[in-house]
Amino acid sequence: MSESTTSLQDQGRLSLERNAEQIVTLIFSGTWSFALELPGPREVWSEISAGNRLPQTIAFDCRRLAGWNSGLLTFLVQIREKCVQSGINLDTSGLPPEVKRLLSLAAAGHQARASGRDAGPRSLFFKLGQQTIQVGHSVLSFTSFLGETLLAFSTLLRGRIRFRGLEFFRLLHECGDQALPIVSLISLLVGLILAFVGAVQLKAFGAQIYVADLVGIAMVREMGAIMTGIIMAGRTGAAFAAHIGTMNVNDEIDALRTMSISPVEFLILPRLLVLILMMPLLCLYANLLGILGGGIVGVGMLDITPARYLAQTQSAVTLTSLWLGLIKSVVFGIIVALAGCYRGLNSGRNAAAVGMAATSAVVTAIVAIIVVDGLFAVICDILGI
Repeated sequence: MSESTTSLQDQGRLSLERNAEQIVTLIFSGTWSFALELPGPREVWSEISAGNRLPQTIAFDCRRLAGWNSGLLTFLVQIREKCVQSGINLDTSGLPPEVKRLLSLAAAGHQARASGRDAGPRSLFFKLGQQTIQVGHSVLSFTSFLGETLLAFSTLLRGRIRFRGLEFFRLLHECGDQALPIVSLISLLVGLILAFVGAVQLKAFGAQIYVADLVGIAMVREMGAIMTGIIMAGRTGAAFAAHIGTMNVNDEIDALRTMSISPVEFLILPRLLVLILMMPLLCLYANLLGILGGGIVGVGMLDITPARYLAQTQSAVTLTSLWLGLIKSVVFGIIVALAGCYRGLNSGRNAAAVGMAATSAVVTAIVAIIVVDGLFAVICDILGI
């Protein structure tokens, strides 16, 4: 039974109906959208609360609603907050199904934010436990990823390749000759720096010729592989993570799984193979450029003839040192590929997450390279290499 009806809006009409059972029904009609003429929640609430006491229930009638956008949802969220504060029951059965779904999502987000605010400061043990759980999940996730990669590699060895050859050669071009300029610059500068620092110390003892030994051994055993690995981590590892992360955002990874194509075989395996092939070649190139940089300092500053410098380098650098550097470069290439692909495959579903995945891939690869190089140093010392 209707006791009163109040019209609050002509365009995108909103009417208020109150019955004897203390139920207020908001009747929407026309097209409801953002407009300056629409009534604000305060105005509507003043009409709802008019009288001796507040209603017990607020209901909605949208049978004559022709259209709506987010303006209606914003209005309903504000009305719901008023109802929660006043202890009034909100009956949403008369709303369109789409509006009810959006309203429930807004309520869930509000509850999550409220629970986060109400949580307060966490204790040290809680934070340690939370970090331990996250580390455990990360270890399990990476172990599963590594197992899938090994299975994909075994599939390759059986001759059942599941990636495109054109993509493989594109990656060879991207990780090979396109990386030569930055590798050339960094390796040449590292050789120059090593020779200059060594020359300052050795010149005091009249042992300038041993600059060739210093630069040659340092580049072949350590600096060539390490600098190439760090360069590829910042250049190629980040690119891998950003590329695969973007595919994850665009649901392309899920599409591959839907078509029964393993993302590890189709995306990660070719990148891993490319770095395994190209890193030793880039390392050899970096060694040559580093020795050349040392030769520039030796010939230009220390008055060593090029032939004498080359002969001293040949006598100092052994095949054992050369093979050790090449083995390191292969391991570093595997680390860069796995770090970039893993971070990209497990990135979030937004643009910010892709950037975080690229940054995390670079940091993970560089830290792993330094740690593994330290392990190589310990093993070589034990073996007497």
